[in-house]
Amino acid sequence: MRALKTLLIILLAVVALAVVLGITGPKHSEISRSAIVHAPVDVVYAHANSLQRMAEWSPWAKKDPAMKVTYSGTEGVVGQNSSWSGNANVGSGSQEITALEPLKKVGLALHFKEPFESEATSDLDLVPMGDSTKVTWVFRGDNNFVSRIYLAFNDMDKMIGPDFEDGVAHLKAQAEEDARTKEAEARAKTYRGYTITPVDRQEMTFAGHRATVKWENMDKFFTKEFGGTAKAAEKAEVELTGAPTALVYKWDEAGKQVDMFAGMPIDASQGTAIKGCDLVTIPGGKAWMIAYQGNPAGTEEAHMAMDEMLKDKGLELRLPVIEEYMFNPQEQPDTTKWITNIYYPVK
Repeated sequence: MRALKTLLIILLAVVALAVVLGITGPKHSEISRSAIVHAPVDVVYAHANSLQRMAEWSPWAKKDPAMKVTYSGTEGVVGQNSSWSGNANVGSGSQEITALEPLKKVGLALHFKEPFESEATSDLDLVPMGDSTKVTWVFRGDNNFVSRIYLAFNDMDKMIGPDFEDGVAHLKAQAEEDARTKEAEARAKTYRGYTITPVDRQEMTFAGHRATVKWENMDKFFTKEFGGTAKAAEKAEVELTGAPTALVYKWDEAGKQVDMFAGMPIDASQGTAIKGCDLVTIPGGKAWMIAYQGNPAGTEEAHMAMDEMLKDKGLELRLPVIEEYMFNPQEQPDTTKWITNIYYPVK
């Protein structure tokens, strides 16, 4: 009988202790890990703005390679959801994107089913630091009665902190590798400080006139041809389909003159009769482009960059060179904001 009383007292003491711990134990848990990622914030954000991208560096994926994951909702938007079920190391549950602040934050709501039912949030915060980004991964959860008893004897930070460190390290490695790849691609497209991009041009028909023009008379020639062509097309009820354009067939350094066609792109399907204008059709095909910013009178260095690129890549120019003047001097007098698209078609 005395042994039974002793056992009962011990049991009551254990229950009392559990109640005390359940009441006084930690009501909230917060764990975070940070890293400096040597990659621009847009590169880092691209590795975290969808549940599929996050899964690529998640520390739990390698804890159970056979873990089953299903996705629902639109990838990369608030409301996207995923559910997982795996071994004892990962349990089961679901998560949902609750916040997306481009280049700043990704927020998640977590619902754990196994090993025990609980709710939590997880945020990935990004702070740009020039060419690098500070990444902080934060876990926050409210602890229920059972969890508070458990956490009285277990350190949450020690339990899942290493997983968060592992995840941040994987994100860092992936983003930095991506940044190196993008940088190498950009260097391969950069000549004399200009980024040269490959494009596919559609066949286009231009109305205007071709002439050999002295360099000092080019502005007058453009003014006359662009304005005159626009009026002639309007009178002929033919739609203009783009910006004023120069087609350059020969740049004569010795004679300080240029053989060019100056005019406007038109909708050739509406007819090809525009009184007072000649028409020329440029076939579509591969081309390389520079978006030059500033007064087009200063494009010499950009054209030299194009020549270097063609030689470097072993490409053959297909004349004419095309310059599209994507600005209106009357509407934008600041020449530093003028954009000229330079195209070098290639064979």
